[in-house]
Amino acid sequence: MKGQLATPHHSTYDVIIIGGAIMGSSAAWFLTQMPDFDGRVLVVERDPSYENSSTAHTNSCMRQQFSAELNVKISQFAADFVKNLPEHIGDARVPEQTIQNYGYMYLADTEAFAQTLRENQSVQLAAGAETQLMTPDQIAQNYPFYNVDDLVLGSINLKDEGYWDGGTVFDWWRRSAQDHGVEYISNEVVAITKNAAGTRVESITLASGEVVSCGQVVNASGPRANRTAAMAGLDIPVEPRKRFTWIFSAEQPLDRDLPLTIDPSGVHFRQDGPKTYLAGCPADPDPAVDFDDFHMDHSRWESHVWPIIATRIPQFEAIKVVTEWAGHYAFNTFDQNAVLGPHTEVENFIFLNGFSGHGLQQSPAMGRATAEWLTYGEYRALDLSPFNYARIPNNTPIIEKAVI
Repeated sequence: MKGQLATPHHSTYDVIIIGGAIMGSSAAWFLTQMPDFDGRVLVVERDPSYENSSTAHTNSCMRQQFSAELNVKISQFAADFVKNLPEHIGDARVPEQTIQNYGYMYLADTEAFAQTLRENQSVQLAAGAETQLMTPDQIAQNYPFYNVDDLVLGSINLKDEGYWDGGTVFDWWRRSAQDHGVEYISNEVVAITKNAAGTRVESITLASGEVVSCGQVVNASGPRANRTAAMAGLDIPVEPRKRFTWIFSAEQPLDRDLPLTIDPSGVHFRQDGPKTYLAGCPADPDPAVDFDDFHMDHSRWESHVWPIIATRIPQFEAIKVVTEWAGHYAFNTFDQNAVLGPHTEVENFIFLNGFSGHGLQQSPAMGRATAEWLTYGEYRALDLSPFNYARIPNNTPIIEKAVI
């Protein structure tokens, strides 16, 4: 991996990407794959260790079970990309990747939510997914460790749904992007300057003092998206929301893989390793937090998560936390879906934000779409225009029922 300098080599770039985590690196790499793009690209990353990034704190899962067809297709492209990573990157050093297909198991304890699962399955099947609906008896037969007494219906898909190694994909996007001439620097954007009319970004100012001109600028700054937009006098409804993760072991491990189980309570848990499991949930209440607030709420495990897990899987009554962490969702308060494309008035300020916990699995399609927009001014492989920023001032949210 090439080292990152603090200052750019040039005073002007065709594209400046603010944020070098998985979204910024995906867009940068896909730009290098556009046959009609030959511009100069700069990626500015404030923390090249990525220690506190959403990318570093991800649970690295992928699913097809969305209620919006476009979100299903986005994940299908991600699955293909991951399973064929060496071919896509075009580098023999890239290791083969797989998806651990234990699936997501949505559990409904009300008829209303069961009906939502039925409606979602119809969308998923039409898009080519293999989602199966399961009665409580069928769940008990296939997964006898669950307590199904309160359940009405379950939904699971065992194709291209489960865990994948997002860190490896991220690493090779960065490596390959740099090999193809993308410049990464360890610095921070502290100001954005527009033209006199306010219709275009002309330059960014770095914390080290350099003023760098740009043709287009991409906001890929994760939970800090609104701070970056504000430097250009813009606003985006994205804020950092805290999410907790625990890795635990069980005194009596299960005799088969544990699907990523979405309990009706909102707590989710899944297989993590041969003898360990992962659980996660939001804070309660769930406000925006400071960008640097990664404090764990230890009482959340004892009073909320553990009792729910032990109730759903009685075999997990005796479990022990191995490690834990808090990370941030880049939470889109408008509709919990991605915000893409140009601002409606500042035409060369491009959004790549607001993934609300879906970012890792959506990064291949979103990076490709952003690269297409930067190159052609349109989406070509998959039309992601419904996610464009314009829907926010137009008050036309995308309804996605399957948000975890």
